Amino acid sequence: MDPAGPASANVPTPVLFIQGGGEGTHDHWDNKLVDSLARGLGHMYDIRYPRMPNEGDPQYAAWTDALFHELDSLEDGAIVVGHSVGGTILIHALSERKPKIQLRGIFLIAAPFIGAGGWPSDEFAARAHFPECAPTFLYHGDQDETAPVAHVHLYAKAMPYAVVRVIERGDHQLNNELSVVARDIRSIG
Repeated sequence: MDPAGPASANVPTPVLFIQGGGEGTHDHWDNKLVDSLARGLGHMYDIRYPRMPNEGDPQYAAWTDALFHELDSLEDGAIVVGHSVGGTILIHALSERKPKIQLRGIFLIAAPFIGAGGWPSDEFAARAHFPECAPTFLYHGDQDETAPVAHVHLYAKAMPYAVVRVIERGDHQLNNELSVVARDIRSIG
């Protein structure tokens, strides 16, 4: 199979969306992001939106196991999207363990940065650099009160290869409007 994508142009591209943390996030918050992304992408993309374990108290090891369980069920050319702590766990997990598949793109939305200038963590180490394993896009609202916009600039230093998009007047949910993310996903195929 072609590592750049599915064998047939008629096969929808798989998109794995990893939710953020917090009680009720899957059904009452990030589902709106998934709906917006689906509208923006159309029928040639198949969004998978698994419920992560114990969303009210995300644990790195459990979420990483669930994440790789999902990744292992996909084919080459899949796209991964992570919101908030889901994005943070996603990029850390991918930097520790290479997936069995070739990813087409990584998209992080309002991901808190772990380390100096960002959030502390007892579960995983801060990183000064993340290895490039696929085209990477970073999105952050300039009005994010959960993880301040400075976090995306910290990621940009750790991932100089990434495309950074700061969304004006965007909150932690990017105002539930992911058309810019959909546009970037479509731009890579």
